[in-house]
Amino acid sequence: MMRNAILAVALLCMGPAVAQNDARGCQDHPLFTRMPGSWLRDCKQKQFDAYTFFNGKGAPITVEGQLWRLSYYPKNDVAAKPSELQILRNFQNAVTKLGGKLVAETKGKETLLLTRDGKEIWVEVAAEFTGKYWLTILQKEGMAQDIVADAAAMGNDLKTAGHIALYGIYFDTSKSEVKPESKPALEEIAKLLKQDPGLKLKVVGHTDGTGSQENNMKLSQTRGEAVVKALVTQHSIAASRLKGYGVGPLAPVASNDTEDGRAKNRRVELVKE
Repeated sequence: MMRNAILAVALLCMGPAVAQNDARGCQDHPLFTRMPGSWLRDCKQKQFDAYTFFNGKGAPITVEGQLWRLSYYPKNDVAAKPSELQILRNFQNAVTKLGGKLVAETKGKETLLLTRDGKEIWVEVAAEFTGKYWLTILQKEGMAQDIVADAAAMGNDLKTAGHIALYGIYFDTSKSEVKPESKPALEEIAKLLKQDPGLKLKVVGHTDGTGSQENNMKLSQTRGEAVVKALVTQHSIAASRLKGYGVGPLAPVASNDTEDGRAKNRRVELVKE
C-alpha cells in the first residue's frame, strides 16, 4: 500500500506528458527540412516586419520583408539528440548548396544569406546543446504600400513645392517594368491629370547608391519612361503631357548607408512643368 502511495505521488509530480505533435497551423519553411527527430513547437509569420541579424565584427544588419520565426524541439524518444554544432553545420551546408553563404557565426548562432528568384533571403539559426533550435528567416522586400497620396494631396504638393515623391510605384530589383501593385498610385496620378487638363508633368526616376552610377542612370531613366507609358496606355493620358527622366542616385533624400535610407531614395517623383 505504501508503494502504491509513493507511485501515485511520483506520477502526480511528473505531470501530464507534453504533446509532441507540431503546433497547430505550423509547418516548415519551404527552403528547409527539419533536423531528424524534431518537432515544431511554435511558429510566427508576418507579411512585413524587420529583424536585426548578427554580422560578426561589423555593425548588425537590419532587414525588412516577410518574416518567419520557427522553434524546433527534439522529441523525447530520440536516442541521440543533435549537438549545437551539428545543427548549425547542417543549415550552413544546406544554404551553401543553394548558392548562399555564411555571413557570420558565434557561439550557438549563425547568420546565412542566399538569393532566390532575385530576392535576398536572410537566415539566422540559433541552437543549444539540448537539441533545440530556432530559425528566423526573412525574405527581403519592400512593404506593399496600402495608403497612397490621393489626387488632391498630389495637386497641393505640386502647387506648393513644385514636385512630389511617390512611394506607391513598384519595380523589381534592377528592372523597369511597373508592377501591378502600382495601380492605386497610377490611378490617382491619372485622376489628377484629368482634373487639371492644362497640367504637364516630368516623371523622374530615382535610385539608391547601390551599383554603378552608369547603370543607375539608365535604370532611373527607363523607370521614369515606364511610368509615362503606363499612364498613356492604361489611363488614356495624352503623351504630350508627360515626359520621363532619370537622375539615378544624384538627388538622394536620405543616407545610402542604411536600408531605410536606400528605400527612401528609390522613388519616382512628379515635377510640375
